[in-house]
Amino acid sequence: QVQLVESGGGLVQAGGSLRLSCAASGRTFSSLTMSSLTMGWFRQGPGKEREFVAAISRSGDITDYDDSVKGRFTISRDNAKNAVYLQMNSLKPEDTAVYYCAAQTILVPSYRNEYKFDQWGQGTQVTVSS
Repeated sequence: QVQLVESGGGLVQAGGSLRLSCAASGRTFSSLTMSSLTMGWFRQGPGKEREFVAAISRSGDITDYDDSVKGRFTISRDNAKNAVYLQMNSLKPEDTAVYYCAAQTILVPSYRNEYKFDQWGQGTQVTVSS
């Protein structure tokens, strides 16, 4: 079982930046475990369904982004620290949402399919004011 805890959300003006962090842990969790997980960020805005934001491969060499955040957001990971990050720049009011960190254990990764992610954090609120 993997526990995921997000942090770094908050209120920011349009054009500003935030950096979200996701810390992974568990009873027998280690950096080896972390390196076996495909990780992703999803978000759910007010009155909207949860949507894909970004994902990163186990080693960090492959990243994938939704078109709405490409060029503004950067996903990264530090397996030694059991952490995943989402750097968000040039934020827009439409980025307002609860952001969720997710982990995927299946062998063949599916970066954009939320149903392929096994473990989820509780989310962190990001609010962008105009």
